[in-house]
Amino acid sequence: MAVVDANLNCIAIDVGAYGREADSSVFRESAFGKKLYSNLFQIPEPSALPSENNIQPYVFVADEVFSLHTNILRPFPGRGLNETRQVFNYRLSRARRTVECAFGVLANKWRVLHTPILVEPAFCDDIVKAYCVLHNFVRKRDRCNYEEADENYMNLHLSDMDHQSRNVSSREIEIRENYANYFINEGAVPFQYRGF
Repeated sequence: MAVVDANLNCIAIDVGAYGREADSSVFRESAFGKKLYSNLFQIPEPSALPSENNIQPYVFVADEVFSLHTNILRPFPGRGLNETRQVFNYRLSRARRTVECAFGVLANKWRVLHTPILVEPAFCDDIVKAYCVLHNFVRKRDRCNYEEADENYMNLHLSDMDHQSRNVSSREIEIRENYANYFINEGAVPFQYRGF
């Protein structure tokens, strides 16, 4: 699991969880997740979105398996969403592509990651961490950019998300609604209606 910046660099990784473990549980138990959920992570103070006066927290973009949190945006669940929520989900999905694209670039650069690595699990964890460090080094050395990687390694597939009940606060719901409204008003972009 990784947190990736807009240039496809891994800025936080958690290695060692196995495929049968849920991403949300892995994240919650990771050092990054524990700091975020305990409000110990040094996230900048909330600020206004461009062309708005409404103060919003800085957020991480996540998929539907993660819980909504003050600093985590996840898609609206369900089918038959109104236009505002469809646009929000589309924009969130486009932003999430960055992580998928980073993993695609990483795996395609070091093709061994497409095959089972036949070593002890602890050593495999170290190998994967080393590849993440090398990935960042090579991207900075070669001055790679997101657009290039996006064209070569990523296809976006939007799908309807099943409803999953979450125990979230009204503040977390309000934050997501504020971002959704921003995306159809001041933050609108011409391509956002192509996703549905």
